[in-house]
Amino acid sequence: MSDRDEFGAFLVGFIVGGLTGAVAALLFAPQSGEETRTLLKERGIEIKDQAAQTTEDAVARAEAAAKEARARADELAKELKERTQVVVDRSKEVVDTTKEKSKEVVDTVKVKSKEVAETAKEKSKKVVKTAKKKTKKAEAEVAEI
Repeated sequence: MSDRDEFGAFLVGFIVGGLTGAVAALLFAPQSGEETRTLLKERGIEIKDQAAQTTEDAVARAEAAAKEARARADELAKELKERTQVVVDRSKEVVDTTKEKSKEVVDTVKVKSKEVAETAKEKSKKVVKTAKKKTKKAEAEVAEI
């Protein structure tokens, strides 16, 4: 951005200096009118040539800056794409790990559920067996009475 400001200041200074020089030359010219016109014509051609050269330089600078900006944009786009791919890959890893852990948890819950069910079944059988024994004992006691 500072190159653009410097160039703008240079261009303004160049134009103002050229005009000031032309006015001073007219005011203090020791030549005749025809000589002054010839001198002005030559000076005008010089200023035109200098302006054309300055314009060409400005265009070349602008093109170089645009090319550099495009290259930097391409570089940033490539870097962004690479970083995005890293995030995507890492996300896939996290998803896969989560799936594996979830499956392990589900399998563990199934096993533990079966164990709890079997334990409950065994305890229920013991309770039923104990209840039958106590019922028979109670019946025997009632029969004795």
